[in-house]
Amino acid sequence: MDNSKRTAVILANIGTPDKPEVGAVRRYLFEFLNDRRVIDLPWFFQKLLVNLIIVPFRAPKSTKIYKMLWTDEGSPLLVNAEKNRQDLQKSLGDKYEVYIAMRYRKPSINSVLNEVKEKGFGKLVVIPMFPQYASSTTGSIGQYVAEKISKWYVIPEYRMISQFYDHPQFVKAFAERINSYNPSEYDHIIFSYHGLPNRQIDKTHPSIDSTKCTCEKELPKHGHFCYKATCYATTRLLAGALGLSPKDYSVAFQSRLTRNWLNPFADEMVVEKAKQGVKKLLFVAPAFVADCLETTVEIGIEYEELFKEHGGEKLQLVESLNDHPAWTETLRQLIHSV
Repeated sequence: MDNSKRTAVILANIGTPDKPEVGAVRRYLFEFLNDRRVIDLPWFFQKLLVNLIIVPFRAPKSTKIYKMLWTDEGSPLLVNAEKNRQDLQKSLGDKYEVYIAMRYRKPSINSVLNEVKEKGFGKLVVIPMFPQYASSTTGSIGQYVAEKISKWYVIPEYRMISQFYDHPQFVKAFAERINSYNPSEYDHIIFSYHGLPNRQIDKTHPSIDSTKCTCEKELPKHGHFCYKATCYATTRLLAGALGLSPKDYSVAFQSRLTRNWLNPFADEMVVEKAKQGVKKLLFVAPAFVADCLETTVEIGIEYEELFKEHGGEKLQLVESLNDHPAWTETLRQLIHSV
């Protein structure tokens, strides 16, 4: 088939170390944390902080955590991505060619784009694997792709799906995943999202202080690309699909580095719920479409231990979409929508 009549699809994620070894983790962190969209401090302070403090000290600690995550097949993020790619390829058929790419490490976005360029596809669709837009994830991928293809002599028709938290099929897919864990059997549900510095949220709407916004209750006009607002909107959509009342669930943000990040903080909420007498806690992470260090280890292991230390009995992580057929269908619908 003539490639000029075909569409290349890139499923792009942040990335993963090549191996659970200090050298590989150090290389991954170096690429990741030197991204100007990830740490948006002045250039000199970013380089000083990342290269002389964070990476040297964090790499050995992170390596131990990655070893807990790794399976015989390799990094779960990469393994699930490849399964997802294969399923989506079958679903879309010969008019499409599906690739996976990582913003940092392998398979790199650059190498995949080079193949797309070489084959001469007529259309390119990029889907960052993040339901809610954030500058440090979707924004970074979008900027990188745009900079690369802007240098091509022939630029194909190009579309990037910047977020999909409110797509009906995505909501349906995640709700099905949650329902499979019988949420009514739990005392409380926490919807946990990856945290971000408050200053990055404020850059989305400079005239409005995110700590004083009412986006917890409804999506404001300025909130379409506000990560905090869309996280709360995602929760409301899922709660509606599951028939939950406000007392049944809470929203929290995990993986914080400082107290100037989005709150409430998930680790503190875990302790709070345990002290309130909650015995069975269900955790949902709708900012992640594939299980990774932040879900499997941080929530599934670290938070469970924290919960039990303070009187809780069971903390259950809801498995992410991974290679579930409903997730493949979500991606198929997203691609056909553009």
